[in-house]
Amino acid sequence: MQIESTQNSRVKEWSSLLEKKHRDKHRKFIVEGIHLVQEALTAKADIECVAFSLERGIPSELARAAADSLGVEWIGVSEAVLAKCTDTKTPQPVFAVIRKEKAGVDKLFERKDSLVVVLDGVQDPGNVGTIIRSADAVGADGVVIGRGSADVYGPKAIRSTMGSLFHLPIVEGDLKELLPKAKERGIRIAGTSLQSARSCYEYDFTGPRWLVFGSEGAGLSKDTLELLDDAVIIPMKGSAESLNVAMAASVLLFEASRQRDFR
Repeated sequence: MQIESTQNSRVKEWSSLLEKKHRDKHRKFIVEGIHLVQEALTAKADIECVAFSLERGIPSELARAAADSLGVEWIGVSEAVLAKCTDTKTPQPVFAVIRKEKAGVDKLFERKDSLVVVLDGVQDPGNVGTIIRSADAVGADGVVIGRGSADVYGPKAIRSTMGSLFHLPIVEGDLKELLPKAKERGIRIAGTSLQSARSCYEYDFTGPRWLVFGSEGAGLSKDTLELLDDAVIIPMKGSAESLNVAMAASVLLFEASRQRDFR
């Protein structure tokens, strides 16, 4: 199949997915580029279709997947369609339309000694994506995206995950409901606080832990602070006032990984 007109009804729906309200309405999102499409295919994500450049053809890196991926529709499209449906300045030669899979929080509750990342109003999509990538790197059990955080299915956040979006469960929800439920199951809620005197290198990250990270400007919300079991600080020898939230999350995640996996 091929589509060349930007007025085609499917193209109009695909291009609308660049906006969050339409991603929410259709329960779909777009990933752009060879690497992310490969990651989605390898992870057996719920792919509706893969659109590739008629002019350039199916990228060689995806040729075998195109032959083997049963149930995935491959559609040749014009350069104009690629430009209309993608977010990057120079359109990628391929993109995929993927149906959102609803991850249930119950699976995170059931994991023994779970390590879960929780985002409380992290608004920069690059930070959201980078934190998901770090969580994937240490083998975390999942990521919980609280209200007020950037949309993880937006183009910039997806690019920042570098495919980690497909490697671990991602749950969206209300932290006022989810954090108390986690505590009821014996999970400790930990987060960073400039007022805490406990170094993250002295804190015990073993056992079930949910690590909460707040917005770039205001930090953790008042409601979340009240639910913390443990507050830690990242000691800094130099003169920097603070760390970017994605960097701070990476520091804590890799310290947790060191304690859990490399002792």
